[in-house]
Amino acid sequence: MLVPLEEAARETCGGKATALGALLRAGLPVPDGFVVPFDAYRAAVPDDVLRDALAPALRALGSPPVAVRSSATGEDTARASAAGQHESVLAVQDPDDVAHAVRACWASLHSPRAVDYRAGLDARGETGGEDGATPDERAMAVLVQRLVDAEVSGVMFASEDPGATTVIEASWGLGPSVAGGTVTPDTYRVVAHETLGRGAVRVSTCVVADKRTRLDRDGTRLVARDVPPDDRRRPTLDDATATRLARLGWHAADLLGGPQDVEWALVDGTLWIVQARPVTAPLPASPANVSGDAPRLGAANLLRGTAGSSGVATGPARVVRGPADFPRVRAGDVLVCPFTDPAWTPLLRIAAGVVTETGGVLSHAAIVARERRIPAVLGVAGATGTIVDGSVVTVDGEAGTVTTAPGGLR
Repeated sequence: MLVPLEEAARETCGGKATALGALLRAGLPVPDGFVVPFDAYRAAVPDDVLRDALAPALRALGSPPVAVRSSATGEDTARASAAGQHESVLAVQDPDDVAHAVRACWASLHSPRAVDYRAGLDARGETGGEDGATPDERAMAVLVQRLVDAEVSGVMFASEDPGATTVIEASWGLGPSVAGGTVTPDTYRVVAHETLGRGAVRVSTCVVADKRTRLDRDGTRLVARDVPPDDRRRPTLDDATATRLARLGWHAADLLGGPQDVEWALVDGTLWIVQARPVTAPLPASPANVSGDAPRLGAANLLRGTAGSSGVATGPARVVRGPADFPRVRAGDVLVCPFTDPAWTPLLRIAAGVVTETGGVLSHAAIVARERRIPAVLGVAGATGTIVDGSVVTVDGEAGTVTTAPGGLR
């Protein structure tokens, strides 16, 4: 019924759990836990049997609040991340609630956004992913781990080559703020420093963003709070922590055999790896990063943001503030939105480009945009109130710019 995390294997527990299990076996800082394997999903285990299996396993962990995450066939592979497409439930503790969260993860395998994401893979001839699962063989394993009450968290892109640049995004509180794109994070770039000798590294650039909100655990609830004004533009990491994080990323990428998208957390000075998946699409070559409270104007009718996904696209701007606006989006439109919640993934199949008001280059939406080869510019503050709906805009996802036709800006 349950598999210890350190014993997870791809054929029984999926790619996400298997990667974390490998890192845990190697001694890297991964929160302990266990996996509800594919067989339990396929057997449609009854509620009472599932709960009775979970209760002693949770007690063995010390009955802490846990994170319950998907680990499906075809997820977290080198060709398809399925980033944000399946359910994750944080801060659950009681066995009944954990069982309910497991079932929510199972159900999310066939949610509209997951089905649409896989349809996009099918259209590109990538059905099944590298694990070889056909539609009839798809299954959902579920990962249950101790929840890390992060003071700072984020995502990094790390290569197994220590000479490559590691990109780190960080913000206050729990990780969904960065992964979900609801906050524009601080960005650090860590590079090898040849003048200091073999293995030495340094932070080459740091762009501090205006981090307005944070997500924290309050008992068994997640609470979004405003960040105090004095902390909004305070750096989340010092150089020593950023370089320590980069070294951890290099180690993880080396162990897992290739560049990794690593979700991490920091609490009481200790760094934790909470997820690691293969990088499915490269970052823009030289992403531009900016931060601020208002749209960044360059030349006339030019806005600047963070380069999130390469390419150039021109089309009518379609301002979308929530699901009620979804029916207005047509093929070829440029999606202009506050951020792109995973439920918005179907829009990325028809949009020509994406512009968001918050978010970083390592957010789930940016990852999916790169997989779909859709240009994206992120963190253009005030974009939904500045760009005129229906005006013609050009999105340059390499330069990090949005250019409007005359009269396209309010």
